[in-house]
Amino acid sequence: MYAQMVETGQKSVRALADMSSEERAFQQRIDADVKVEAADWMPDAYRRTLVRQIQQHAHSEIVGMLPEGNWITRAPTLARKAILMAKVQDEGGHGLYLYAAAETLGVSRDQLIADLHAGKVRYSSIFNYPTLTWADIGAIGWLVDGAAIMNQIPLCRCSYGPYARAMVRICKEESFHQRQGYDIMMKLCQGTAEQKAMAQDALNRWWWPSLMMFGPPDADSVHSAQSAAWKIKLLSNDELRQRFVDQTVPQADYLGITMPDPDLKWNAGRGHYDFGAIDWQEFHDVLRGNGPCNRERLATRVQAWEEGAWVREAALAHAEKRADRGDELG
Repeated sequence: MYAQMVETGQKSVRALADMSSEERAFQQRIDADVKVEAADWMPDAYRRTLVRQIQQHAHSEIVGMLPEGNWITRAPTLARKAILMAKVQDEGGHGLYLYAAAETLGVSRDQLIADLHAGKVRYSSIFNYPTLTWADIGAIGWLVDGAAIMNQIPLCRCSYGPYARAMVRICKEESFHQRQGYDIMMKLCQGTAEQKAMAQDALNRWWWPSLMMFGPPDADSVHSAQSAAWKIKLLSNDELRQRFVDQTVPQADYLGITMPDPDLKWNAGRGHYDFGAIDWQEFHDVLRGNGPCNRERLATRVQAWEEGAWVREAALAHAEKRADRGDELG
């Protein structure tokens, strides 16, 4: 893949001949599919790219708890409440795994969170949309978690060992989340006309933001070429987006609801679905902080962090006392 990137003129990827001896040895190790571990030498740019990607991923998991969390008490049955509670708890765990993976690169968790709260880093734009009905919880599981799985399964094979290993468990749990969401949509579509209309409305509102989750078109993606060369990113944004569309359209057909895209059609020549143009202006507006819920989401995260300060301080004080006594921490 690295050689192909260079041959196709991706200027952001340096040729082997232009690298230092350490960089060449590092790239040859990447090309041989040998995992990079925390103690190994790595280029500063590789480390920075990983920190940027992993922290955005971790923040997305934590902020992603918010759109669903306020539906736990309003879920229609006790079983649905328990399932949704377990799912939200999983997302918190995913954030923990990812913050821990980022810490192996020499950055503190406190700094990562401080950067989020200061607006210096981003999380996935999808979590800045509101959950208006119970059907939205189904659409998030089916579409948002389905897109996340499509994005994240290749990361199980990425070049950085701690990140790849964290993703194995995360993807297993995300597959449960996707099935949970689809089950909600199926029950609604098998219910009354009003319930099916609610499912259709949720699909209408979440479809396009879900396609935006894969990032900008390959031609506009700043980091993709170098990330591919380092095997941090194994598939392109457009390739992942196409796979998601091809997988999801038949699922909507089975539910009996319609994709909100008049240009969507099967292309026998390509063996894929053609789909309409994405509103990238909306995508960039949301990333700049102008989405429906950007300010609400960030304010909620900051408030939760501040209100939890006493818990962190108590835990640290307890750990220090045990360390002073020479106790085993476990």
